[in-house]
Amino acid sequence: MRLQQRVALITGGDRGLGLGIAQAFAREGARICIANRHLESGQAAAAEICQAGGTAIAVGMDVCDEAEVDQAFAACAQQWGGVDILVSNAGVQHIQPLRDLALTDWQRMLAVHLDGAFLTTRAALRSMETKGRGGNILYIGSLYSITSAKAQGPLYHRQTWVGGALSGHSP
Repeated sequence: MRLQQRVALITGGDRGLGLGIAQAFAREGARICIANRHLESGQAAAAEICQAGGTAIAVGMDVCDEAEVDQAFAACAQQWGGVDILVSNAGVQHIQPLRDLALTDWQRMLAVHLDGAFLTTRAALRSMETKGRGGNILYIGSLYSITSAKAQGPLYHRQTWVGGALSGHSP
């Protein structure tokens, strides 16, 4: 098993792609720490991994909260001595026209994607440095991070796709 004795902390690992990554890493021998804003769904995902023969725990963590990020990494370190792999997977999306998007929703989206990546990366680097053997950090992003599609983001307005309006093409 390629990830034997490695510890992977996965943000947003309770469902979707994050859960799939957690399950795959567990099959390869990694010990999994599901770091999730909703602890109960993280615990359910960890239990599912354990039932399949893997090793997993869940910690409650909002990636935008510095104290919660530090506490989650501390809990992982207490359990297994630190983190070898960070999968920065947590994300949010608001699909609505920009004219209707609330500033608080915009700010939350930026905080999760930018502040969350910064805080978890910083905590992971500190943990990896303490272990003294390096590690890996993986960032998961949406296709919509690099392109736009009709009705798939805040810049969509009526029937006009912003990228298409700029280039004269539609997706």
